[in-house]
Amino acid sequence: MRTLLACLLLLAALPAQPYASTWADSLDRTWVGPDLWANRLQDWRVAKGRLECVTKQARLGMRTVHLVTHQLATSGGFTMSVRLGLQDAPVGTSPDCGGGFLIGAGAGMDPSAAAIIHQWRGPGAGLFCGVDRDGRVFFADREQPQAVVQRAGGAVANVAGKEIRLALTGTRAGGGRVRLQLAATTADGSVVSALALQVRERRCVGNVALASDPGGGRLGSGRWWFGQWQVAGDGVRRDASRRLGPIICTQHILSRGSLRMTAQLHPLGSTDIDHVRLLVLDPTGDWRETARAKIVSPGWTATFEVGSWSAARDVPYRVEYDLAQRSGGHRVFSWTGTVRKDPTAKAEIVVAGFTGNHNCSHRIGAERTDWPTVMWFPHQAIRERVAQHAPDLLFFSGDQIYEGRSPTFADRAHIHLDYLYKWYLWCWAYRDLTKDIPCVTIPDDHDVFQGNLWGEGGRKARRDVLGGYVHPADFVQMVERTQTSHLPRSPHTEPLAQGITAYYSSINYGRIGFAVLEDRKFKSGCGGGRLPDTGTRRADHMNSPDVDPKMLDVPGMKLLGDDQLAFLNEWSADWRGHDMKIALSQTVFAGMATHHGGDLMRVRCDLDSNGWPQSGRNRALRALRRGFIFHLAGDQHLGSIVHHGIDTWRDAGWSFCVPSIANFYPRKWMPEAEGANRRAGAPGWQGDHLDGLGNHVSVFAATNPGRKTGRDPADLHDKMPGYGIVRMNKNTRAITMECWPRYAVPGTDAQYPGWPRTIKQTDNDGRKRVASLPGFSTRRMSDPVVQVIDERTGGMVYALRIRGRDFHPWVYDLAGTYTVKVGDPDRGVWRTLTGLKPTHGESSDLRDLDL
Repeated sequence: MRTLLACLLLLAALPAQPYASTWADSLDRTWVGPDLWANRLQDWRVAKGRLECVTKQARLGMRTVHLVTHQLATSGGFTMSVRLGLQDAPVGTSPDCGGGFLIGAGAGMDPSAAAIIHQWRGPGAGLFCGVDRDGRVFFADREQPQAVVQRAGGAVANVAGKEIRLALTGTRAGGGRVRLQLAATTADGSVVSALALQVRERRCVGNVALASDPGGGRLGSGRWWFGQWQVAGDGVRRDASRRLGPIICTQHILSRGSLRMTAQLHPLGSTDIDHVRLLVLDPTGDWRETARAKIVSPGWTATFEVGSWSAARDVPYRVEYDLAQRSGGHRVFSWTGTVRKDPTAKAEIVVAGFTGNHNCSHRIGAERTDWPTVMWFPHQAIRERVAQHAPDLLFFSGDQIYEGRSPTFADRAHIHLDYLYKWYLWCWAYRDLTKDIPCVTIPDDHDVFQGNLWGEGGRKARRDVLGGYVHPADFVQMVERTQTSHLPRSPHTEPLAQGITAYYSSINYGRIGFAVLEDRKFKSGCGGGRLPDTGTRRADHMNSPDVDPKMLDVPGMKLLGDDQLAFLNEWSADWRGHDMKIALSQTVFAGMATHHGGDLMRVRCDLDSNGWPQSGRNRALRALRRGFIFHLAGDQHLGSIVHHGIDTWRDAGWSFCVPSIANFYPRKWMPEAEGANRRAGAPGWQGDHLDGLGNHVSVFAATNPGRKTGRDPADLHDKMPGYGIVRMNKNTRAITMECWPRYAVPGTDAQYPGWPRTIKQTDNDGRKRVASLPGFSTRRMSDPVVQVIDERTGGMVYALRIRGRDFHPWVYDLAGTYTVKVGDPDRGVWRTLTGLKPTHGESSDLRDLDL
């Protein structure tokens, strides 16, 4: 036994790629450290200079803390050691509770995906090498449905309240096998128990973690603490780029020469330093501090605002945080990226669109969880393929997290930390994109732990269908802060109900105008007896054939809300600094799914869609078409291209709904009636239709499920996941929509059927042109803005920035007279023509405007 101990101590001195924990010098925090990932965030903490598992729920099973910067490789030896102890008294703990090492977790998986492994047994779950309540070391094969355990025998000593040193070595034994030696000793070096085991080499390869397992039975959990964890050996591989924190990611928006950037941090302690610094690399090659920002908790975000940004050049930046230490002083941690120059001269601006960020299959947590198959995080294929398109802006339209089974259940008792645990997975997955590319991220229902969301101005709601937020306002505010605080300030400055704020705003970037909408925040609820009976058990799914969908359009029901709608109407007329416009929101203004769920049940009307309330939907579409505004959105789990209609088909604008990154809950567009005016040979679901709410929709493409891709895992790829790309060409004023399966390699594989599709900017107002106004030519001004105003109402008919100098305005009504304003809103130079009468046809004469 002494020989075994001497061997362990000798191997502990190996210098190859070592790791040593720093908890002894750490302040008390929920966050466990920069090289580590805790499953879950709320189940661990650093306290009194050690790592502690804090959960008392025996049903949760094994909790893990993965070492994300180090893995065990296929060759070489290794050793690891740790101090540990049982926090709970023996009475009430399970005799087979255990603490120790998890090795060989997620062999062949992306290391980030493998870092989620905990609790559930099955392929990839690893080998648990630990010590139990009575001081006996054991090996437990977590890949088996019922873990096969080899446990040391002989005399035992209860370890409750005592410190144990656990050491594990792995040495090559020949024949592709590794000899594992595990020993538990007391503080004075006395051996409590020891055990050796030979395993196939592959069982050691992969992630390493610390594990606290409450054991089985009905007894309460046994929770373990840990200290002085060391990992070394020539079989250990280190990748420092996988470090996670304290700054986990940044998001930023550059608009109108002003920068807003939010740094997302892990949960820090009450005595930690409360601010972060933003440094930029100036043209002379020196790093210069530009701003400081206070960390706001809960949520642990810090938002910088720099009003005069050097938008004409790429600016490398570094966000720094001083992590305080128990011994005094601090360690400096940083996160770096580049704020790219505003691409004003670029002919084509590329926007990448995403929605529905499921991290794993719904089969996670089954009796046999196949970890390599069920884990879809960290979405590496999506990241790599999106990068090939060189996007200028990223848009995440909602459901960045799912509260349940993605990857864990919704823990509403610890809702703030449970959200952050899942939000940090999004940060981890996409941070290499967001650090350099401007990003618009807006929350949807699942982000605030609701199945659906009718926000009704922020009010408190007992149930989501009644309208409002089910969970506390400070939680909603935290969620919105983590996702939207880097956006330009909203024109809506007054707090809403419960103190919740609005985030809708506008962005000028690359001479494209972006409107960021909140189509859930103000929407009226559909429950509480406001509407006719649905004929289903759900207030939002109407299947009764006896209900006219027009009866659902109850007066007073809101969609965008009055102030937001006023903002959108004003913005559609405001062309300062941009050539084209696009609206970004959670979902499209139509009920674009006839079938819902795993069994694709037919649903006549879905009141969670933005097809309801119909009057609110039409008001939004009218505001969009006045500015020829294209619409990009998500949420539906179903990619689609729709030309919308208000009074008839195709008299409004176009929308592109992107498919989900991954999909639990498929939807389908398959109306019973065949569509009119579709191209020859097109399926009946295309063409002109009325959706279930009676809205006019002309459908040109949809990622309907049902096609077998032959890609593994089928549970992911056969539900039509992917992302969207929108190309806005300022020279031709063309808008091209692309829809890519997540497996597709751009330039090699095809897009989803129906894509790509290109439309003109002016197609976003589909009203029939029945007359024209006198044309004009600007002598010195190129690409002026034109506003056409109906003098009978004083309302704007439309506004756009033309291409060139010559223009023949059109109108949609022969009656009345019109005002045309022509000019440059950036310089405040305008000519106004009044009393213009419409005529049939287009005049060949051009009035020469002295502009």
